[in-house]
Amino acid sequence: MRRRPDSPSWAYWRTAIGVCAGVAVVVIGGFTGHVRVAKADEVDCSLVKCIALTFDDGPSPYTDRLLQILKDNDAKATFFEIGNKVAANPAGAKRVVDAGMELGSHTWEHPNMTTIPPEDIPAQFSKASDAIEAATGQRPVLVRTAGGLINDQVLAEAKKQGLADINWDVIPFDWANDANTAATRYMLMSQIKPNSVVLFHDAYSSTVDLIYQFLPVLKANGYHMVTVSQMLGPRAPGSTYGSRDNGPPVNGLMDIPAAEIPTLPATPSPAPMPNLPITDIPGQNSGGPNNGA
Repeated sequence: MRRRPDSPSWAYWRTAIGVCAGVAVVVIGGFTGHVRVAKADEVDCSLVKCIALTFDDGPSPYTDRLLQILKDNDAKATFFEIGNKVAANPAGAKRVVDAGMELGSHTWEHPNMTTIPPEDIPAQFSKASDAIEAATGQRPVLVRTAGGLINDQVLAEAKKQGLADINWDVIPFDWANDANTAATRYMLMSQIKPNSVVLFHDAYSSTVDLIYQFLPVLKANGYHMVTVSQMLGPRAPGSTYGSRDNGPPVNGLMDIPAAEIPTLPATPSPAPMPNLPITDIPGQNSGGPNNGA
């Protein structure tokens, strides 16, 4: 039997051939679909670190830039959009869904759902769901009320309409800080832990700036950015998740070198996009750009 050559040159070429073959398998497999890199919507959040970034109050002039940033980072997110804004900009809402994001309701006009007349509660849910379905072809199954304010009566109506309420685990106060993104970033660094639902607002260009610079931190810490439904699983209509406050600091994130944080253009952030006025309920205020959640 002929012996296999054991010279150094043969060992080199054997290794090179093996590496090339491995690369070929991955490349060809990628084209054929037999070998795939795990995407955000394919990870198992019981096995890896996940986080659900959520964005309220859109669609806004800054949503498209945010969608591109998420795409560039293989990140998914959940958007809670106000129904009358969706009705005014249905194409903007559709682009969120077309980008593979999850779209939930943020009620029709963003009132305090716990203080409006009880007879006005159903329409705030149904009109928002109708607008989102008309714009995207998908009826929402998740809702977040303005300010995360909820009570038994509101939850009972959400249940009738097939909606599960989602609040949050981390509130970094991006609307209060606005362009002071360092303060918002501090809250994120101190509060985020695996399986956090984080509240943001894509009606603020400064928030989009922050996301652009903070996603590399999350990725360096091994986080996968996924939707609420992927991370939490199906939610029962009428159920509620999360709270309106931050818990005790966890300080679980390691920062990255400043040189690895993407730089922003030296231009001021445009002003926030205000919410549309409430017209269905007399005496209510949608809160405008600084209402918060």
